[in-house]
Amino acid sequence: MSDIFSRIEHSRTADEVVQQIESLILEGVLRTGDRLPGERELARQFDVSRPILRDALKALEGRGLLTTRPGGGTHVADVIGQLFTKPVTDLISMHRKAVTDYLEYRREIEGVAAEYAARRATRDDMALLDKIMARMDDAHRTGDFDDEAEIDVEFHHAICECAHNIILLHTLRSCYRLLSEGVFQNRLLVFTVPGAREALLAQHRAIHAAVKAGDPAAARQAAMDHITYVERSMAEAERSGDWQRVSRLRLKQRVDVTDTEPARKRS
Repeated sequence: MSDIFSRIEHSRTADEVVQQIESLILEGVLRTGDRLPGERELARQFDVSRPILRDALKALEGRGLLTTRPGGGTHVADVIGQLFTKPVTDLISMHRKAVTDYLEYRREIEGVAAEYAARRATRDDMALLDKIMARMDDAHRTGDFDDEAEIDVEFHHAICECAHNIILLHTLRSCYRLLSEGVFQNRLLVFTVPGAREALLAQHRAIHAAVKAGDPAAARQAAMDHITYVERSMAEAERSGDWQRVSRLRLKQRVDVTDTEPARKRS
């Protein structure tokens, strides 16, 4: 974080500091929970006086963009990706159709994000995406479902950041928050489908390769194909789970009946 703040070149007012931090939050450079450097260091980077810096931080905190934790410094407030209110989130979690609608929406929007990413990703964007892809490969080798699922979300975050569209960025962040907060409890079911882990890895590699090659059409198609596969696999896993539940009940019922038959005959 030491290199993301720029020296204020002109009048060195609190407003200019506010505008720079606002832009960093809006562009997704500063994320929810990120801690800002200490007051002395931050004033040095902006090249402003500490009173000016304090005024700027106070203004940002008053608008809910920053929060100060006693003894813990100044952090970016939890304001990014909150397009869904708590009542709406609760409704989504309780209605089965919402899962289908969620994936339908993501298929289209992530297709657009991947297309833009292929057009706009910078060298630094690709360096970050390469690192995430390498971590995904490592997580796949360990076979940790939770780890793979978390890196999966991080990968999609990075793709929408590469798109360099503020509205796409925050809309998709809001969608991914539904996953991270467990609104869709069955998201890990996909990993239980035979061959799914390998297929998902191949799909992420295809998205990564298309973005890296600067091929917008291929990137869009790869992203949409990925969500289509997730939707199909979730349905398959749910059906399979229901079949297993019914089978267990049948077995239990028939074993119980068999165990009680000798007692009936004796009576």
